[in-house]
Amino acid sequence: MQIHQMSVTYLPEQDRILMRINTVEGEEMRMWLTRRLMVGLWPLLTKLLTEHLLKLESAGASLSGANPELKKMLADFRKEEFLQHADFDTPYKEGQPRLPLGEDPLLVTDVDATPLASGPLRLNFNERPAHGDTKPRSFQMEMQPKLMQGLMHLLDQALLQSQWRESFVPATPPEPSESGDADPSRPRYLN
Repeated sequence: MQIHQMSVTYLPEQDRILMRINTVEGEEMRMWLTRRLMVGLWPLLTKLLTEHLLKLESAGASLSGANPELKKMLADFRKEEFLQHADFDTPYKEGQPRLPLGEDPLLVTDVDATPLASGPLRLNFNERPAHGDTKPRSFQMEMQPKLMQGLMHLLDQALLQSQWRESFVPATPPEPSESGDADPSRPRYLN
C-alpha cells in the first residue's frame, strides 16, 4: 500500500479525531482517534520520531555523548526541514473511494508502533470491540520519517483545535516562594 494523502480533522460534535488515508490505489482508510487513545499515543509517537530523527543525524557523527538540549535542537531542526518540503496546500481528494475497512471508521482502541531497521515506522491500528459479537478490525501501514513528520504535524493541529494537548503535558509543581509557601496567591489556613 502506497499512501497518497492524509487528512486529520477534529470533529467537535463527535469529540473525536477522524484520520483518513488515501492510497494511490484509490482506497481510503478511516479511523476514529479518541482522547483516551491520544493521551498515550501522542507521547509515544513523539518519542519514536525524535529517536529516529536522531539516528538519521548520528549517521554521520556520534551523538552518544551529546547533551539532551543538543539532541532536541537537532531533532527539531530535522522536523522543520521535513515540514518545509511537505505539501499541506493540496486539498484532500474526496470522492467515491473503496473502503476496505467498511463504511464506518475504525474506532482505534490501541496502536502498535514498531521502528523498523530499514527506516520506516510500522503502525498497526487496532479496533478491539468490548462486545464479542463484533469482529476485531485492524489496519497496518509503514511510514518513512518525512511522511511520519507530516502526520505528526496534522495530529498536532487537530490536538490544538480539540484542546486535548494541554492534558498531555505533565503539570509542573509551582516553585516554592522564599517564605516556603507553594503558592503565595492561595489563602493559608491555620488550625
